Amino acid sequence: MAWNVFKFCSALRALGSIMIFFVLGIISLTYYVVVLTNYGPALFLGGVHSLVAILVLLLFHALLVMLLWSYFAVVITDPGGVPPDWKPVMDEERGEADSLVEAQYDASALASNQLSDINNQTVRFCRKCNQFKPPRCHHCSVCGRCILKMDHHCLWVVNCVGALNYKYFLLFLFYTFLETTIVSLSLLPYFIAFFTDGEIGGTAGTLAATFITFILNFAFSLSVLGFFIMHLSLVAGNTTTIEAYEKRRTSKWHYDLGRRNNFEQVFGTDKRYWFIPAYSEEDSRQIPALRGLEYPIKPELSSLQPV
Repeated sequence: MAWNVFKFCSALRALGSIMIFFVLGIISLTYYVVVLTNYGPALFLGGVHSLVAILVLLLFHALLVMLLWSYFAVVITDPGGVPPDWKPVMDEERGEADSLVEAQYDASALASNQLSDINNQTVRFCRKCNQFKPPRCHHCSVCGRCILKMDHHCLWVVNCVGALNYKYFLLFLFYTFLETTIVSLSLLPYFIAFFTDGEIGGTAGTLAATFITFILNFAFSLSVLGFFIMHLSLVAGNTTTIEAYEKRRTSKWHYDLGRRNNFEQVFGTDKRYWFIPAYSEEDSRQIPALRGLEYPIKPELSSLQPV
């Protein structure tokens, strides 16, 4: 008998709730070591030590605010679900309904999922949700519903990463990398002194906490960097983690509009909002991709595919 791994989806949801406390625990430990144990007291040493402490603490707190803002934006923002009774729109140019609207009464077509080719703009049908799926939509077995432009389900944020919170997830990775890098560099002298018998103050407990914090932040810095670079490459090609796998079966990708346009499909056109987890009202109104239901395709292919 085949082993159904999806029966553990409820356990994954419970684990995700624990991960929030795990993330906050690491942040709390890092704050204790950097601010309360090492660089807070260094403010009163005077001279170069105070200047370095001020610089480290300013960068640390600024990045921490942006990290937490981005993190909770991913956690609390719905990635995008299919509206109730959503159906494909009429093809006004051809004067007829989308081919799948006609196929909705054809049980054999839906059962075989004949129109599930991601390289085809026609809408697919989800047999688990018993509803039509907009372009680039996928079913999440952990959330138990279809997610608009689903990238993946992330246990760290207890949420799916999809059309409406993908930018926030990328910013969370970005600020996490910067924060963990700053922490690693600021604790590096203490880490070196720990192994070279250099002069280092503190109790055995604070030394252990400093050592653990450096190892955790250095490890996160390296791993998040690789993950962030991977997602930047996905943004550059206007694709997702799921679609990157599915694209191997086709030689063309209709959603690749060029790097600049692909970037704006995720981050918007207003540069003032690129580095904060929010969108301008104008971008929210004028960029359909930010709503998750419609996506422009290459101009040279628009006449070949129904939009």
